[in-house]
Amino acid sequence: MITPSSSETKVDVRGFHRKNPAAVELLETVGESFLTGYAAAAEARTPADAEPALETVRPQFRGFAYEGAAMALAVLDALPGGRSDRVQTFLAGRGADHVYMAYVGVGWAMARLPRFRWSKLYAPDPLLRWLVLDGYGFHQAYFHTRRYVHEQYQEQDFPWPADGPRWYARRAIDQGIGRAMWFVGGTDAGVVADLIDRFPAERRSDLYGGAGLAATYAGGADADELRLFLDRAGKHRAEVAQGSAFAATARLTAGLETPHTGLATSVLAGATPVEANRICDEQRPTGDSPLEPGYEIWRRAIADELRIRGRR
Repeated sequence: MITPSSSETKVDVRGFHRKNPAAVELLETVGESFLTGYAAAAEARTPADAEPALETVRPQFRGFAYEGAAMALAVLDALPGGRSDRVQTFLAGRGADHVYMAYVGVGWAMARLPRFRWSKLYAPDPLLRWLVLDGYGFHQAYFHTRRYVHEQYQEQDFPWPADGPRWYARRAIDQGIGRAMWFVGGTDAGVVADLIDRFPAERRSDLYGGAGLAATYAGGADADELRLFLDRAGKHRAEVAQGSAFAATARLTAGLETPHTGLATSVLAGATPVEANRICDEQRPTGDSPLEPGYEIWRRAIADELRIRGRR
């Protein structure tokens, strides 16, 4: 019940938009890579034993395999009667280079586990833990598309993390929903923008930011399509740029930069991947403020820096 089926990653099964055969192949390969990572970790005696199989996945898709592996390990950690240090061990090994994707993978596990087991989920970084909810939001929009995308359902009073702030959980989940909409829309910039623009105005900033991240990390759009998406984002262009910068940081941290990474950050963020990564590092906060989590302070600072850079 807690293992995604391979058939469920097929575009036609999900009912996602078909842009062209190349986009379909890309999205389905992402799903297959995720499940490859999931299976490798679920079947391995230790997290380290899964690493050789994960490293055989092509660099373009390897991050998704590590994401799947983190989901499997988080699920195993949450099951009663056994050890609960698998994700912790994973992040102490090669998984450390894929920390962003690993936290997202923990969010996939959250979506498949009963709430009373969520206390077993390992996400110790107070800054990056919000990526768990990004992963949760992605999962819900990907597998429950009608409710979370077309009916625009929004979680209320979400109980994780236990120390809150609960109001920000909705925003982090929306960032994951926006990321999933790049898949739901089949990497078609116009279709994705149409989906986002149907949401209430106050949610679009996070949705566009998530979609900008996916457009950079997963790919599937050429320069003209990316320019169209940035234009459609309108006043949320800086959030798209921030999401793109996050994606570049995730790829560079893992050593998985592709030609598309540079193309996307150039169009969406007005920067090279190295420059985008530097901005993310420089703007990284040291903690939360009394009013909002450090993660949102970080996102806004990156967006502001890229907005200023664009004006220059």
